Amino acid sequence: MNFKKNDITELKITDLTVDGTGIGKADGFAFFVPDTAPGDLISMRVLKLKKSYGYGKIEKIIEPSPCRTTSPCSVFNRCGGCSLQHMTYEAQLEFKQNLVKNTLIRVGGLPESTDFQPILAAENPFYYRNKGQYPVAEIDGKARTGFFAQRSHRLVPFEEGCFINQPTDTQIINAVIDFMNEKGVKAYNEETAEGTVRHILVRTAVKTGEVMVCIVINADDLPEKEGLSAVLQAFPSVTTAVLNINKKKTNVILGSENKILFGKGYITDYIFDLKFKISPLSFFQVNPKQTEKLYQTVLDFADLKGDENVFDLFCGIGTISLLLAGKAGKVTGIEISEQAISDAKSNAAANNISNAEFFAAPAEVFAVKQAEIVKPDLVVVDPPRKGCAPELLDALLKLSPEKIIYVSCNPSTLARDLTRLTQAYSVLKVQPVDMFPNTPHVETVVLLSQQKPDDYIEVDLDLDELDATSAERKATYQEIKDYVLEEHNLKVSSLYISQIKRKCGLPVGQSYNRSKYDNYPIPNCPPDKEDAIRNALQHFQMI
Repeated sequence: MNFKKNDITELKITDLTVDGTGIGKADGFAFFVPDTAPGDLISMRVLKLKKSYGYGKIEKIIEPSPCRTTSPCSVFNRCGGCSLQHMTYEAQLEFKQNLVKNTLIRVGGLPESTDFQPILAAENPFYYRNKGQYPVAEIDGKARTGFFAQRSHRLVPFEEGCFINQPTDTQIINAVIDFMNEKGVKAYNEETAEGTVRHILVRTAVKTGEVMVCIVINADDLPEKEGLSAVLQAFPSVTTAVLNINKKKTNVILGSENKILFGKGYITDYIFDLKFKISPLSFFQVNPKQTEKLYQTVLDFADLKGDENVFDLFCGIGTISLLLAGKAGKVTGIEISEQAISDAKSNAAANNISNAEFFAAPAEVFAVKQAEIVKPDLVVVDPPRKGCAPELLDALLKLSPEKIIYVSCNPSTLARDLTRLTQAYSVLKVQPVDMFPNTPHVETVVLLSQQKPDDYIEVDLDLDELDATSAERKATYQEIKDYVLEEHNLKVSSLYISQIKRKCGLPVGQSYNRSKYDNYPIPNCPPDKEDAIRNALQHFQMI
């Protein structure tokens, strides 16, 4: 059957992509349909067709899957957040367990006999986040807040609040919006770069009850800030409020400069019995209950005896470092952010920990230098979604610690990095942790141990496989160029595509990102083309 746009056909959903989009085949032709669950029989409208696959949307659910449930959220399907909220929590856990296992076996080359531990589930899949970031925009002449629609910056307002953030967030952000409309404080307009308030960030310390409100502004100061301070201080839980200055035309939410409106400019929370200072720019895991399960896994895998030398790379504000310091001889934490390192040092002092030291440096630079000086017993790496730089992986192999614990929030880049590390290390255990219920994201902790000479293995892997989804589909550079030209009327080069793929943690050939002329500067991808390429990578389910 030759399908055309707007055709209606029946489709049985059999699988999910890495981002939770349903996959099914009609007459052998693969279709990708959001908001579906494995086992759904649907009536689908064809939206877009490619050579070997297409996209559709639900017209009607003919037979619902046993794992389908009703989302409590009125903006589900429109908000770009909880894309799995239509699935039972048990089905979500099964999806994530299989995602980690299949990715690490198929892409990472791990044997099926690897010890994949059952995923650590959350007690409550709702109201778990301790940080909410709410964009602000003007709609019909009034400031509104909500979340962006999927793959866009079109604001989807909500009334009842978010079902995965803290319930108190809604009252606070509504009070800020009411204040803005009453006083005529304008919302930021991304197209014109005019207006003042860009985002409202609310962070909650769950164990102490302290709340910090951070107003991100496109200005050096906020008009009527005294009045806003009074509004926020009416909430007993709000112990501090901060203005964050971000005047750049960028998608990055926070700028680097903060101005305190009232309070200390930070809140304090606990992990186990250790307390941590959290400022607006601090990285702190967003699910506090699951964080303790995650970090307990790290402690169990480390199995420290009391005299070990430990490196904690990407240490943030020192959470893992300080937990390990209680059981190790010495811990050295490395993080590129100077603000985070300052917080880490303060946290060490506040907890009377003297055997942990912290340095602001790129992880790969520190590891390369240390490889010539000292051999740690254990290295913990907890990188961002893009994973570890090749230079860092090489340095880890030179450091040659007895054990490596890799904490990852992206199974694809984890699998890629394991193909390098398993040239000298064996994977002993893999522990998935559901840090982000109702979303397709999953955290994974991997324990690697040095191989003995007689159990050395080699992995031969075509890294282009990392571009494939669970439907074993990938886009070529030319397909990405064609999509960007068609959808955004922009021409992009292979160099620009490779730069953005690398930023997203996707593999690129060794010749990419190099000039063919010696000493010739390499151009960086402009922001508009970067956004277009990212949109294409999302379209092809590569990120």
